[in-house]
Amino acid sequence: MSLAVIKVGGEIFQQPGVLPAVAADVAAVVARGDRVVMVHGGGPQATALQKQLGQTPRVVAGRRITDEATLDVIKMIVGGKLNIDLCAALIAAGVRPVGLHGASAQAIEGERRPPRPLSGAGPEPIDMGLVGDVTGVNRGLLDLLLGAGYTPVLACLAASAGGQVLNINADVVANQVAQALGAAHLVLVTGVPGVLRDVKDPGSRIPRLTMAEARQAIADGTAQGGMIPKLEESIAVLESGAVGAIHIVGQLGQGELLRAIEAPGSVGTALVP
Repeated sequence: MSLAVIKVGGEIFQQPGVLPAVAADVAAVVARGDRVVMVHGGGPQATALQKQLGQTPRVVAGRRITDEATLDVIKMIVGGKLNIDLCAALIAAGVRPVGLHGASAQAIEGERRPPRPLSGAGPEPIDMGLVGDVTGVNRGLLDLLLGAGYTPVLACLAASAGGQVLNINADVVANQVAQALGAAHLVLVTGVPGVLRDVKDPGSRIPRLTMAEARQAIADGTAQGGMIPKLEESIAVLESGAVGAIHIVGQLGQGELLRAIEAPGSVGTALVP
C-alpha cells in the first residue's frame, strides 16, 4: 500500500470536465488499495472575488501578498467554497473525503514568513504579510483518517500555535505533507500540461527534469510566474529524499492522472533527483 499526495490548483475547477476526471482517477487509486491525501489552492477564484470586493490583488513572482482583507477572501474561497466543491466531486466518484484546513486540529501548522528575497522579484526582501511557512503536519490526524478509509482534503491554510490563520501556497503545503508522510508520489495538478519550453506552446512539454535542469529552467527564464515556486519547492522536497517522485501535470482527461503515476513522464513533467 503506497501513498500519493495530489494537489490541485484553482484552475482545474474552471476547466470543463477536468475536476470529475481527477476525482475519478483518485477513486481508481483508492480502489486499488493505495491511500490519497488531497491538497488544493484557489488562486484564480480568490483573485476574482478580490476584484468583486474592490480589492487590488498584489502578486509578486507568482506569490500573493496577503493582508487581513485578502486573508478573509482566502478563507471564504479556499477554506470554504472550493473545499466543499472538491469534496462533492470526490463523493460523486465514490471516494470518502473529509474537508480540512490548518485550523482543523492544526492539520497544517505554520508560522508567519519573515521578509526575504523572492526568485524572479529582484534582490530586495519582500514582506508577504499573512503568508506562512509550514512548521508541522498533524500526522496523527491524517493517519487516523487514512487508516479508516477516508481521503483527507486539505485547503492551503495553516494555523499557528496562537491561532493565527496563514495563507500558504498550495504547492508548499502539498510538498510538506508529502515529505511528512513519506509519499511515494506527489502529483501537482495545474492549469498547464507540465513544464513547457515555450509557455505559449502546449506541445513544448518537457517530460522529465532533473533537479539541476529544474534550477536551470528557473535561472534562464524557461519557468515563469507560478511555475517558479512550484519548481523551487519540488527541488527542496526531492533533496530531502522523503518523496519518491514528483509529477507536474495539467489539462487532464480521465485516466491520465493515474498514468502519470504509473509511467512517470508519459503525462506532464516528472521531476527526478
